[in-house]
Amino acid sequence: MTAVSFIPALVALVLALASARLLVWRVGAPPLQGRFASIDGLRGYLAFFVFLHHACVWYFFSHGEPWQAAPSHLYNHFGQSAVALFFMITAFLFWSKLLDGKQRGVDWAYLYQSRLVRLLPLYWTVLLALLLLVAWRTGFSWQQPWQSQWPALLSWLAFTAAGMPDLNGLPNTSQMLAGVTWSLPYEWLFYLLLPLAGWCMRIAMPRWVWLLGLAAVAWWVIWRPDRLSMLFFLGGIAAAYAVRRPAFCQWAQGARASWLVLALLGFTVWLFPGLHDLPGKWLKYVPLLCLSGAFVLIAAGNSLFGLLHWPVSRMLGEISYSIYLWHGLLLYLLFRQVLPAGQVAGWSPQQFWSVVMLLVPLLIGWCYLSFRLVESPPMNWLKRRRARRQ
Repeated sequence: MTAVSFIPALVALVLALASARLLVWRVGAPPLQGRFASIDGLRGYLAFFVFLHHACVWYFFSHGEPWQAAPSHLYNHFGQSAVALFFMITAFLFWSKLLDGKQRGVDWAYLYQSRLVRLLPLYWTVLLALLLLVAWRTGFSWQQPWQSQWPALLSWLAFTAAGMPDLNGLPNTSQMLAGVTWSLPYEWLFYLLLPLAGWCMRIAMPRWVWLLGLAAVAWWVIWRPDRLSMLFFLGGIAAAYAVRRPAFCQWAQGARASWLVLALLGFTVWLFPGLHDLPGKWLKYVPLLCLSGAFVLIAAGNSLFGLLHWPVSRMLGEISYSIYLWHGLLLYLLFRQVLPAGQVAGWSPQQFWSVVMLLVPLLIGWCYLSFRLVESPPMNWLKRRRARRQ
């Protein structure tokens, strides 16, 4: 077995599903929510695939290679394609809100409050853990003048909107989280651009929402985000229109559509080493189209032969944000603090992946606690607050 064999990924996924099954048995399955239940199941697999991607990166990094994508189509797509599909989910859900709002309006205040309440508490909790680890690694003393640390800290507090700078002089601070926070500014840029789309749809909005849209445009011009990463949001926008066609949704929920989803995903993984740095001017758009096609079918109700509606899949989906944010820190603690780096450097792929598999149940259990104790209470509070006002 090599370090990039599919067998460790398969075994780790089985362990994750078994751990989630135990949670379902103990606490019950998350409810099927709304018309887009397949997306709830999809989230969990995407987050866990990102974990597998970074575990593979850690193998080569522990064996003296640079921190970079692994030499494997499969493990690269576990990271890059999973994040691309996350972008599509975001675009689909929020563009759908705009389309629905053309008739009944959009509660802009609740839209942005819900995003802050959904994303901020867990993010700041993980950031606090990161700051404590940085303090410990730097001997609980300032390695640089504390006044110079404010810009870096503010960037981290604001979802790394200005990058992921090192903290207190500790090199490669972002590796402690496996660099996963790079995607959060893209998500927020999309949220803040929604008022411009709302204006095009002639949806009423207060002045402060207009200002958010203008600020987003200014941020785009200054930041200049990666164009391909932004294009993946188009797949979700296309899905928001496709699901409004009943005939298409009926076909998308059939077995033939399930095979088509698997074919599109398999074609992408087999032919392309990743999503970025592909040769040719137009070749980079082929995986974009394939992933978008697969996502449109899933958004329209395709459950991949029932897999995405399975209670265990929905349990993984419920804790997907925690998996996404916590897994990098757990991998770092395992391979830099718990285990001696020199020891890991001498491990075979079998030894390395065996330890990763031992981490899987801990990851799932920890992320469930994170969801219940950190993510869920603020969301429930906001829902109760809105219900009292209505």
